[in-house]
Amino acid sequence: MTFTKWNFTMSVLGIVIYVADIAADIWVTSNYFCEGQYSLGILTLVFRLLSSIIVQIFSYEWFKDDCGSPDPRKLNWIFLLHFLHGGIFTRYWFALKNGYQAAFKQNSAGDKLIGGHASIIHKCAIDAVTDISMLRVFKTFLETTPQLILQIYILMEHDKATFSQYASIITSFSSISWSTLDYQISLRKSVPDKNQFSGVSPKLIYLLYKLFTLASWILSIALVTLLNIISSIFLLIFLWTLGFSWTLKQHTTFCTSKGMEFLYRTVVGIILIFTFFNVKGEKTKMCISSYYATHVLVTLGIMCVCLFWKTSVTEESYFTFVSITIVLTLGLGIICLIVYYMVFHPTIYFKQESASDKVDGEREKEEISRIRNFIME
Repeated sequence: MTFTKWNFTMSVLGIVIYVADIAADIWVTSNYFCEGQYSLGILTLVFRLLSSIIVQIFSYEWFKDDCGSPDPRKLNWIFLLHFLHGGIFTRYWFALKNGYQAAFKQNSAGDKLIGGHASIIHKCAIDAVTDISMLRVFKTFLETTPQLILQIYILMEHDKATFSQYASIITSFSSISWSTLDYQISLRKSVPDKNQFSGVSPKLIYLLYKLFTLASWILSIALVTLLNIISSIFLLIFLWTLGFSWTLKQHTTFCTSKGMEFLYRTVVGIILIFTFFNVKGEKTKMCISSYYATHVLVTLGIMCVCLFWKTSVTEESYFTFVSITIVLTLGLGIICLIVYYMVFHPTIYFKQESASDKVDGEREKEEISRIRNFIME
């Protein structure tokens, strides 16, 4: 495993998108308050605050786990940084620092692969980026996705929008798409006995599969919210209950404490509302088929309700465009999903690693246990 200049560039792009996402939220929230829409401004802030708190909790716990028996003063400083919601920026600092050394200052003696193992500096950079990728997945589905649904709902409800709202929607879609792809790349790069997720075609098909299926589902939930807010809340709670129950049944072992494991399963339940993830890294043909079959049925049900029981919605100027977009993106998403798993999945598209590489992976198993126990695709 090596941390390349391309990986460093992607890390820089990642923090740029992260900062842009924060700026877009501040911009939209300030506009809400300036226009007197206090409830929308407060709701946007609540999404950001709750997601940030959960992300800081996981980040702080991972710092403690990685340090083992840290210096109490050092741990207090780490706690203060996370209390001030600076955990992600702290991790980006370490990732860019180690990544720059690995990508630009490697030397022939100390930074080559020896016996299948990456040098210490490369491993530190890869682990730092992987942790950020996991935290960004949490943030994406705890904050960015709910905010995107809210923005689309407001856009359809008032049938008008400001430039800041359009910018927020575009930024949110970019952030969601990037985080899912970045997570998949980091996952396979940090696990030695997994085939690497490389090449333009697999990444593009995977990105389109996630983008199209998420776009269709997000628009469908926004339509339900437009029909009846209470019904939308009950639907989301029901879907979260199913996802949380399935996660419990999988007996996940991601965290070192029962309390953090419960929080992790709660978060995964929220993620499963919007997209599929394999929480145990096992074969998922039946699970993923059932998951997206359910999405198709629920989406068609929503469209039927709009057409036959809520005629006022169908009379709106946006309905034709939104309904066509939902059906089109759903169909394209399912096609990309099938193509990805039949043609471009790493276990099919790339050759299996050699036996010696697999042995090396087994020796590193304890060092990378966190990513092994995280949600896998």
